[in-house]
Amino acid sequence: MNGKKKYIVTGGAGFIGSHITDMLIADGHEVHIIDNLLTGKRERINPKAVFHELDIRDAEKIQPVFAGADGVFHTAAQPRMQYSILQPRLTNDINITGTLNVLLAARDAKVKRVVYSASSSAYGTRHQMPLKETMPPEPIIPYAIQKRVGEQYCQMVSKFYGLETVCLRYFNVYGPRQTTAKDGPYATVIGIFLEQRQKGEIMGVVPDGTQRRDFTHVMDIARGNILAMNSEKTGKGEIINLGTGRNHSVLEVAQIIGGPHEFIAARQGEVAATLADNSLAKELLGWTPQISFESGIAELKKLHQIS
Repeated sequence: MNGKKKYIVTGGAGFIGSHITDMLIADGHEVHIIDNLLTGKRERINPKAVFHELDIRDAEKIQPVFAGADGVFHTAAQPRMQYSILQPRLTNDINITGTLNVLLAARDAKVKRVVYSASSSAYGTRHQMPLKETMPPEPIIPYAIQKRVGEQYCQMVSKFYGLETVCLRYFNVYGPRQTTAKDGPYATVIGIFLEQRQKGEIMGVVPDGTQRRDFTHVMDIARGNILAMNSEKTGKGEIINLGTGRNHSVLEVAQIIGGPHEFIAARQGEVAATLADNSLAKELLGWTPQISFESGIAELKKLHQIS
């Protein structure tokens, strides 16, 4: 990226947002983080970023932060799918109302572009693999519905208000700073397994481990966000998959991490598989995944001191 710019990262104390922030700061940009620390963590905040402890549900308070911003990375969300079934109203307020607040604040401040963290859960459960952006969305879980509405709001503001937007559908993001069981009962499977292994516990595989996931490293996701902010081929609310185009069963994950496992009860709304067609990301963003699943897991095992 050429020249120092001001960027806002909503959810910049979170898993994905903190990695985007680090990349932007490494590139010499001024970064403002908006985060209420509901799921974000203070220790993830880059010390060179300007931190605003604010809630995206409060439109009036977040508005001044947007003054003079060149772009916004909207990663703030209540991201746990199971939690959204239990708390649909709360997650709706954060994921839909909060997203609209961010988009309108960006519009009013004449920000050029918003890159929105969308979700592959918008596809639902009935499509053949791999999942392609032209497939009709069929979200079933409240979280998936909410993230789909966010995409539609992005397309709406681009059409009616001239605010450039790009929607990135993430596939099963993992990597350093991912959630673990201590962050609540709806953490990511890799984070749970690593924490269980670190504690010498048996890994709990849900329900028989045959469900397959397209696990995508957070550094590839962060790089995709920055490419989306700068791509001249996007800006009208395009929906783009960010996934590796490979998938692994949950049982394979347990075996790669190593150690004993047991089978536990199924969770509501679990899909059988995810697998991205990432050809559009390559075409529009010049993005291809660079970190293999095997090397990503090896890095995490080393980080967690698991042999």
